[in-house]
Amino acid sequence: MLTTTPFKIEDAAEGQIGGIISGIDVTKLTHDAPELEEIRQAIYRNKLIVIKGQNMGDNPAEYVEFTRKLGTPQVYFQENYHHPDFPEVFVSSNINKEGEKVGVAGTGKYWHTDCQFEQKPLSFTSITPVVIPNTVRATYYIDMHKVYENLPADLKALVEGATMIHGGNNRYKVQPCDIDKSIQQLIDYMNEIVPPVEHPAVIEHPVNGDKILYMSSGFTMKIKGLTYEENEKAMKALFDFIEQEKHIHTHSWDAGDLIIWDNRYLLHMSSSIPAGEKSKSYRIGIYDNHPFYVGLEK
Repeated sequence: MLTTTPFKIEDAAEGQIGGIISGIDVTKLTHDAPELEEIRQAIYRNKLIVIKGQNMGDNPAEYVEFTRKLGTPQVYFQENYHHPDFPEVFVSSNINKEGEKVGVAGTGKYWHTDCQFEQKPLSFTSITPVVIPNTVRATYYIDMHKVYENLPADLKALVEGATMIHGGNNRYKVQPCDIDKSIQQLIDYMNEIVPPVEHPAVIEHPVNGDKILYMSSGFTMKIKGLTYEENEKAMKALFDFIEQEKHIHTHSWDAGDLIIWDNRYLLHMSSSIPAGEKSKSYRIGIYDNHPFYVGLEK
């Protein structure tokens, strides 16, 4: 692998998330390299992995090429998030060239799983930092398989066999082209391009069969079939349980980290960035070769 140390996977401790991979330069992997399948299995096994020492932010072309080897890179449906030369790269940045805005600032500061509001959600998310703030840059995660296993009986009864409705309208980032449009016009536009979708409240992982509670306070709107009052009560009880401090795992970023996680398992949320601090990261979503959950077409 043209490295000075051997390829190594350190799995997370039992009951935890976050394996660490070291001793590899992923840009040197061929499309049929056995390490690629080991990386995929490490993601399924650990739910999240950190590949150390990659510096992908320096060369987005190599980043895109690596994701093509691991699966199928996503081109996000909103162009204002795209890297100007590589549409697969989603740019989260508060750093802009003079007279030019690249990417979107302040992304993902709420609990969600990527593309939960789409008919076929995103399998993996990969992120690498380009500019890390001096004070803090972290991403928070919640393991929804673990949450499902620990649900109290009354909450488990709420979700067993239930269907959740998800939407992304209230997270839409207003663009310059939206000037003079009404809020209703923007809502209608989002309903047209990404209408609300239904997914089982409890999904089954297509690789290992784990049962996972699939909902988030960022994108999940309601439980199908309940009244407004019933939904208000049920959603508050579920999110109060899900978002407890004891369920939250924090990853603090280091230069050269390439982090990849399985969106079936994990909710995530970006940390806040202090005023005046510069931050920039590249994200590429990756579809693996499996349906998002058992029973959904690929």
